[in-house]
Amino acid sequence: MKKVLLCLCSLALGKVTLAQQDPRLKSLDTLAETVLKNWHGAGFAVAVVEKDKVIYAKGFGYRDLEKKLPVTPNTQFAIGSCTKSFTSALVGLLAKEGKLDIDKPVRDYLPSLKFYDDKMNDQITLRDMMCHRTGLSRYDFSWFIFNSASKDSLLERIQYHEPSAPIRTKWQYNNWMFLAQGVVAEKLTGKSWEDNIEERFFRKLDMKNSNLTIDGLKQNAEPAIGYTVEDDRPKKMDYYNINGMGPAGSINSTVLDMSNWVITWINGGRFKGKEIMPASYVGGAMRTQMSMEGGVPNKAIPDVHSVSYGLGWMLSSYRGHYLVEHGGNINGFSASTAFFPTDSIGIIILTNQNGSMITNIIRSEIADKLFGLKDIAWNKYYLDKEKQIPKPKDTAAKEVVKGAEISRPAQDFTGYYDNKGYGKFEIVEKGDSLFVQLPDGNSWYLLHYCYDIYDPVLVDKEKGVNAENKYPWRFTFRTDEQGNISTVSIPLESPVKPTIFTRVEKALALNADALKKYEGEYALGPMTAKIYRKGGAELFLFVQGQPEYTLVPTGKDKFSLKGLTGFSVRFTVNDQGESTEAVFLQPNGTFKATRKK
Repeated sequence: MKKVLLCLCSLALGKVTLAQQDPRLKSLDTLAETVLKNWHGAGFAVAVVEKDKVIYAKGFGYRDLEKKLPVTPNTQFAIGSCTKSFTSALVGLLAKEGKLDIDKPVRDYLPSLKFYDDKMNDQITLRDMMCHRTGLSRYDFSWFIFNSASKDSLLERIQYHEPSAPIRTKWQYNNWMFLAQGVVAEKLTGKSWEDNIEERFFRKLDMKNSNLTIDGLKQNAEPAIGYTVEDDRPKKMDYYNINGMGPAGSINSTVLDMSNWVITWINGGRFKGKEIMPASYVGGAMRTQMSMEGGVPNKAIPDVHSVSYGLGWMLSSYRGHYLVEHGGNINGFSASTAFFPTDSIGIIILTNQNGSMITNIIRSEIADKLFGLKDIAWNKYYLDKEKQIPKPKDTAAKEVVKGAEISRPAQDFTGYYDNKGYGKFEIVEKGDSLFVQLPDGNSWYLLHYCYDIYDPVLVDKEKGVNAENKYPWRFTFRTDEQGNISTVSIPLESPVKPTIFTRVEKALALNADALKKYEGEYALGPMTAKIYRKGGAELFLFVQGQPEYTLVPTGKDKFSLKGLTGFSVRFTVNDQGESTEAVFLQPNGTFKATRKK
């Protein structure tokens, strides 16, 4: 076995050595060093394929900057949304096997998937989902901040995502629809999406250095560490565990493994003479399914234009050559998987830099060299574009309403805030300040703007609060009829109305003995309100003709009605520690009930 492994390693190294002798790419080493320096990058890896061979593969910079561990063609990176072409290809295989029709409503195969309204339920097909034309915008905060390891639990949120356009009228990128494709595959095959990708693609394509989880990346022989740029220097980022949203972007791979994937597409779905995907699907995936916004040529580069989307791929005209490509971005990593089908050329660039332009620059430079095109100096082009981006100006000080100071104590805002389409976060008081505790472990400081409106500011785990890390949307708190903070409005999804999170006061822990004083019957006009326990440390309310309610302790002698917004009850307790009155606070008024003796 060791001899076989050594043989394989030698073969890979042989390809790399041969690649570096290709005269068309002889200047790439110098360019790579310049690009890393100009963009403050840690490292990146490149592979170039022609027909069915790797003609170039090399790593530049470091996969671990602190330990000075170099990037090689075998370094593993998170590829983010480059995963999407695998997920849609899996759906294409199931169509070939007769298990589904991508032009029938997706709910024919996944009845548990519910959209915002019946029209969407009846009309949205798998093809619509595969090319981002469902009418839904991104809703990325719903999974990125409120993540879950359960695909099914994430899927339940889709019904609360309001569309921003009619079906098939507008291209809008949406990770959720690729999650749903993965779940369709799970239900029809009886296997997880992860097992399907492993069995149908990784094993058949000799992608032995690829996996589908953060744990897999960490345990790899050459894992890349992710970085962002701060103060013109690389700064280490934590890995992001994409969990349940895996079908949209959880694959980790190397440029050599991804070369096999690209070779398969260049060769019409075949790898080493064997069919991996049907040619009919490959052709359809590389054909325009939905026009994207933009794509108009500019004077600087008039021969780059016409942007559209296929099935899991972006399509464009690149200087007279048909380009099929998809980028990928996830915390600390950027990727580009690209090929020119009529030229039988493929280019893969993986970098451990967050939101990086390195992938675009290197891909374009390699393409120009291989096609013998006039040099555009892509590095300078993107550097110049970067300088032209206007820096955002904080106009809050000028806009703020005069005399609109903090209107109430911090404690009034504390509690949990919940939205069914997103999830739950908690606002806590620290000193006189308010902080948002997020499910992903991060926190935001709420900087007062005016009245009950606050600006969220990211709390850096190392440097603390920095007002420059302020988000572009505000928290607008609103009150109920009793004047209590009841909701917060946050414009998380700009094409649609702001998202409303409902406040749920944090429950206090009370033992059974502490609840005894509230038990009894209370005269509520002609009716009787019964307050009682069932032998445990929970209090219940029953009024004839209504369901039983659980009372949740939220303050001194104060309870909210579980599951009802704006409903609460406050007890009056005398000096002897006996409850004498229950005051019911409801949206339609306040009602007093005297305890019966």
